[in-house]
Amino acid sequence: MRPKIRVASLAAGALCIALSASACSGAGGGTAAGDQNSINVLMVNNPQMEDLQKLTADNFTKETGIKVNYTVLPENDVRAKISQEFSSQAGQYDVASLSNYEIPFYSANGWLAPLDNVAKDASFNQADILPAYTASLTGKDGKLYGEPFYGESSFLMYRKDIFAAKGLTMPEKPTWDQVADLAAKVDGAAPGMKGICLRGQPGWGQVFAPLTTVVNTFGGTWFDKDWNAKVNAPEFTAATQFYVDLVRAHGEAGAAQAGFTECLNNMSQSKTAMWYDATSAAGSLEAADSPVKGKIGYVQAPVKETKSSGWLWTWSWGVQAASKKQDAASKFIAWASSKKYEELVASKLGWAKVPSGKRISTYENADFQKAAPFFQAERTAIENADPKNPGVQPRPVVGIQFVGIPEFADLGTTVSQGVSSAIAGQGSVADALAKGQDAAQKIGDKYKK
Repeated sequence: MRPKIRVASLAAGALCIALSASACSGAGGGTAAGDQNSINVLMVNNPQMEDLQKLTADNFTKETGIKVNYTVLPENDVRAKISQEFSSQAGQYDVASLSNYEIPFYSANGWLAPLDNVAKDASFNQADILPAYTASLTGKDGKLYGEPFYGESSFLMYRKDIFAAKGLTMPEKPTWDQVADLAAKVDGAAPGMKGICLRGQPGWGQVFAPLTTVVNTFGGTWFDKDWNAKVNAPEFTAATQFYVDLVRAHGEAGAAQAGFTECLNNMSQSKTAMWYDATSAAGSLEAADSPVKGKIGYVQAPVKETKSSGWLWTWSWGVQAASKKQDAASKFIAWASSKKYEELVASKLGWAKVPSGKRISTYENADFQKAAPFFQAERTAIENADPKNPGVQPRPVVGIQFVGIPEFADLGTTVSQGVSSAIAGQGSVADALAKGQDAAQKIGDKYKK
């Protein structure tokens, strides 16, 4: 049973999401506080958000008269800025891209405004949103605090043409041992091509997003059900060492600083034959202008001791409680997360680039199925993700690629620094996890009390 935590404690813990002291660029657009037809949106710089930015003025603004001023930052930077903004309730930003990790304790702290008005709008059709996301974005008070922009799990992407040329077959449900063997065989299969791309960039949402799923399926966990830290346990150590060894032997150049964006570029530019990461990447790989369109195969996340290992994630929209423009903010969210917006993207950019992973109707759309060869693998991965039981043992809180407590942002990032150093050949996995164990146990001891 999860212990009850005071709001003050939650607020302090959530500040840990400020991952580093790195400078964050961008401003809220300088809109007048009283201008109800102009809102400021702070969001991550993923491809789907960049498409949204391009389509807003000629569609949403034209239809509603509401101007949207975007601040777009890399993932680590945007997390820090959102944490600072929402914890202080400064009110500079009305809307931010938040995940199913932050929204539960942001809402508990009173930092978010409820979105029940969006959910109750018949034209939005909340019932079309995959139930797992509605549940994960609902606060303990029963109110909805987030609407998904897109959802994702994780799967393995590979070059079908490269595998065919080498006479190799990718299993539909590969094991990590099989993946390591295949990575060795396709390494160098084309000029400048490496066997696999895996995130190595520091950050709980960077290297530890895929790595924690490897830990889970190797039989490891950050904490057992009694809040005992298990960061340097044999299973956690074996998974991390496997990951580090694989990316060092057959991974991308500069792996210690490679995150989602870098791996996407490597896969798009034929610099890697395989990539294990977010299902949301597939839309960019299958876009009309993608040089690898039609060349990619998609299979479930590799496993070892578990039946599945894909994560569950959604980049969602949340409204700051301090916002003075909540009506305009809600209208923006109702548009950006709507079926109508997906159809707009399809008409302008193609069905493969639709921000999918959130609506049942999208997966049942014949046009989407035709344009998105990954649709079945993505849906299967999302529907088989189990945040309550992601490993081989009971957990104290929910979460697959994260531990659902505010302190995990800082903990995961701290441990990730040592793992990234090991990937760079500048430290050992044992040292990184030993330090992580001490930090994790201090957190576990607080929850024991």
